[in-house]
Amino acid sequence: MTGIYKSFDENQVLRGVDFSVERGEVHALLGENGAGKSTLLNILAGVLPADGGRIVFDGKHYPHPSIPQMEKAGVAFVHQELNVINDLTVSENIFFNHELTYPLGFLRQREMIKASHALFERLGVDLDPTLKVAELKTSQKQLLEICRALHAEAQLMILDEPTTALGNDEVDHLFAIVDKLRSEGNSFIFVSHKMPEVFTISDSYTVFRNGELISSGPVADTTPFAVTRDMVGEKYADLDVYEPRPLGEPVLELDRLSSTAFTDVSFTLRRGEIIALTGLAGSGASELMQAIFGAFPIESGEVRVEGRPVTGSIQRFMRRSVGMLPGNRKENSVVPDATVLENCYLAEHSLSAHRQWINKAKETTKYEGHKQALNIKAQDAHGAITSLSGGNQQKLFLARWLNTDAEILLLDNPTQGVDVGAKEEIYGLILKLATAGKTIVINTLEIPEIQKVSDRCIVLYAGAVVATLEHNQINEHDVMLYSTNAINAVKGE
Repeated sequence: MTGIYKSFDENQVLRGVDFSVERGEVHALLGENGAGKSTLLNILAGVLPADGGRIVFDGKHYPHPSIPQMEKAGVAFVHQELNVINDLTVSENIFFNHELTYPLGFLRQREMIKASHALFERLGVDLDPTLKVAELKTSQKQLLEICRALHAEAQLMILDEPTTALGNDEVDHLFAIVDKLRSEGNSFIFVSHKMPEVFTISDSYTVFRNGELISSGPVADTTPFAVTRDMVGEKYADLDVYEPRPLGEPVLELDRLSSTAFTDVSFTLRRGEIIALTGLAGSGASELMQAIFGAFPIESGEVRVEGRPVTGSIQRFMRRSVGMLPGNRKENSVVPDATVLENCYLAEHSLSAHRQWINKAKETTKYEGHKQALNIKAQDAHGAITSLSGGNQQKLFLARWLNTDAEILLLDNPTQGVDVGAKEEIYGLILKLATAGKTIVINTLEIPEIQKVSDRCIVLYAGAVVATLEHNQINEHDVMLYSTNAINAVKGE
């Protein structure tokens, strides 16, 4: 791929980038979120058209590649979001869209099962072709996707964050399969933020930043530190927003908290403190935040609010003055058929559901107070919530929890999908709330955001806390080193 350009409206996503993969190699494609990796790969797979540039695969030029064209050529995209069909069997997934049939259209099930068995034996994969895919573990579904690509005679496989849901043994098994296929001449594009894995399995690497090619070459000629520096660049966050403040007594304590997504997490927050949780997809940070709200099951350990243990449902955590802004605003916060006012008092009404009537006049007065304090731009309290911008919706949902007198606010990606101006407003509100004595936990991948507001940053990797950084220690390079575990990556191991 040479000189590839791509824009969406006025946003230039790729700026004349080059990218090449050789036969029989694993090539790591690296960069932060928004660097242009996914756009480039979607162009290669025929999902998106390029605005300019040239694509040559196996010696043939593809001026306008389509999905069927590239699949036929031998390009397979194994997405992070798996595309298996749960209601079909394993063998039916392997042969999907390439079924073996009799003249009248009936499936030749025995032949499909036998061929699937042979494929699995070749790769050392322990899968039963007759099982429904819904019965498989996530790791088995990942292997099934790769097997399906091989059955379709893929020569180049794009693996997008393939190890996110895998344990260490499962990662080792996947890499053993990749090694075997590489030795047989198959090629791989490996997209990952986990540096130990990149340096374990990859032959070559390419780093994108802001839609531009930054560096490329053999993995043996670089280091995890150098690659991380290329990914984040020399970016400096504007720290003017942050203000240190006196902190009060301990309010929230996690004592050796463990679940399926995180292990042995302990920390204490004081009144008025802001901490940030961060980590790449699969780190356990989002699940940890949900567990502190009763929305994710805890297997062992204890959550204490003001010294008293809290267990069980979301309702119990709400009664202990804990509120949570979910990460997916559209699915988990917005009630589209309710008005702005109704969306504001929803959580408070859930707590006071034993009262039969809602006092609209009282709720309107409280809403107007929150509207002024949080600078919510809404024309009509009785208008649709969907009439508000993303930033104003987020401020309204903050008001929703302030309406319950929540003292501990859990904010999962609070500025996701809002513009720059609204982000700055939300940062200011977070600091204002902390100064007023609220205790705040933020989960975000945006390091400049962490620098702007947090007193401490807790970094998770594979479900474990790997670093706790004080405000003056937080910088993009170091947080990325811990988030990707590059700090422990040793070249060649």
